[in-house]
Amino acid sequence: MSRKGIEELVTEIANPIVNRHSFELVDVEFIKEGSSWYLRIYIDKPGGITIDDCQIVSEEISDILDKEDPIPQSYFLEVSSPGLDRPLKKESDFEKFKGELVEVKVFKPIEGKKIFEGELVGYKDNKIVIKKNDNENMEFERDKVAMVRRVIKF
Repeated sequence: MSRKGIEELVTEIANPIVNRHSFELVDVEFIKEGSSWYLRIYIDKPGGITIDDCQIVSEEISDILDKEDPIPQSYFLEVSSPGLDRPLKKESDFEKFKGELVEVKVFKPIEGKKIFEGELVGYKDNKIVIKKNDNENMEFERDKVAMVRRVIKF
């Protein structure tokens, strides 16, 4: 099974568990770091996720994965909060964080730049829209964007 296929399968397994606890499934990643594979599940809820929340979800998902054994290689399971500077991936993320400061990284430079910062205006017609410091809106085709992440300033 492909990496993407594993992520989709684990998303299907994790969604009912996460929803039952009134959490949000933010993302599922299956990645190789060095010689080890990691299955990372990111969850969130209003007010933030606790260690106990992560443990509950980890135990429930682990039980199902152990029983069904859909992943052929060995891996480490990690369940955690996505953090304050979480990447925005789903359409609902762009709605939820509208009006906040974000950083947009593109694959290929636009006017010599690959990183843009501005207020998130929204997501429409497969385009991410931000308002730059000069109050001009800038649109990015979704498939040209490597990552969108919240900018946290203290």
